[in-house]
Amino acid sequence: MADMFGFKIITQYERGIVFRWGRALPGVREAGLTWINPFSERLRKVNMQIIVAGVPAQEAITRDNVTLKVDAVVYYRVVDPVKAIINVQNYAYAVSQVAQTSLRSVIGQSDMDQLLSERDKVNAHLKDVIDAPTEEPWGIRVERVEVKDVSLPESMKRSMSRQAEAERERRARIISADGEYQASKKLAQAAAVMSADPAALQLRLLQTVVEVAAEKNSTLVMPVPVELLRFFDRMAPTADHAQPAADSAEAPPSAPEVPVLEMPAFAVPASLAAAGTRSAPLNAAPEVGVTA
Repeated sequence: MADMFGFKIITQYERGIVFRWGRALPGVREAGLTWINPFSERLRKVNMQIIVAGVPAQEAITRDNVTLKVDAVVYYRVVDPVKAIINVQNYAYAVSQVAQTSLRSVIGQSDMDQLLSERDKVNAHLKDVIDAPTEEPWGIRVERVEVKDVSLPESMKRSMSRQAEAERERRARIISADGEYQASKKLAQAAAVMSADPAALQLRLLQTVVEVAAEKNSTLVMPVPVELLRFFDRMAPTADHAQPAADSAEAPPSAPEVPVLEMPAFAVPASLAAAGTRSAPLNAAPEVGVTA
C-alpha cells in the first residue's frame, strides 16, 4: 500500500537515486522514509557497504620466466552512487574483470621471489593498478587487495625444497664448527691450567675412570700419560747403537778359536839319535818334532 502511494524506505547502508522520466535527479536520497511520485519517478537503491569479490586464479609468466597461478581477493565499495549506476552497466562485473587483468599484469612485472616474500608490496601495487580506472570514472574505491594463493609447479617446489634443505645443512655445519672452535679454546685453557699443576691431570684421570666405571662396563680403559711415552723414548737406544747389533744378528755364529800351545825346545843326545837311526821298532810311533 505504501509503494502504491510512493513511500519508499531506504536502509542505513543504502543510498537512493531518483529517475524522473528516465533522467537522474540531482542529489542522493539518504536513509530513511522518502516519497517519490509513483507515476513519473523511479527509485534506484545502491549498496554502500564494502563488497568482497574473489578474483579467479590467473596463470601468467613472471619476469624471471616462471609460470604461476595466482588468485586474489578485492575489497571495494561505492563512493559515488550516481557514477556507479550511470557510468557503468554492472559495476560488480566490471570490477571483477579489471581485477583479473590487473593481476595478470602485476604477475608479469614481478619476480617469483617477490610474489612469495614481498606480499605487502605486491598487494599495494595491485591496489593502485585496480583503483586507477575505477574510482574516478565509476565512483568505486578499492579499499584493499590481497593475494590469496600462489601455486607453483611441482618441479619448482622440488627445487625450492632442495635449496631449503641445503641452506639448513649449511647452517647446521656452521653452528657445529663454531661449537667445536669454542670447545677447543676452552680445552686449550684447561690444558694450560692442568700443565701448571700435575696433580690436576691425575685428578682428571681418576674422574674419567670413575665415569667409565659408573656405566657398568666390562672393559676398563686406562689412558697412558704422554710423559711416560716420552720417558721410554729417551731410554730407548739410538739408531747408531742399534745398527751394529742388527748386523751381528744377521751374521751366522763362528766356531771358537783353539789356542796354540807352545812347548819349549830340548836337545836330543847323540847316542839316542844314533840308536834311533840304526833301528826302530816296527810298532814305534813316528817322532814328532816340536819347535819353539
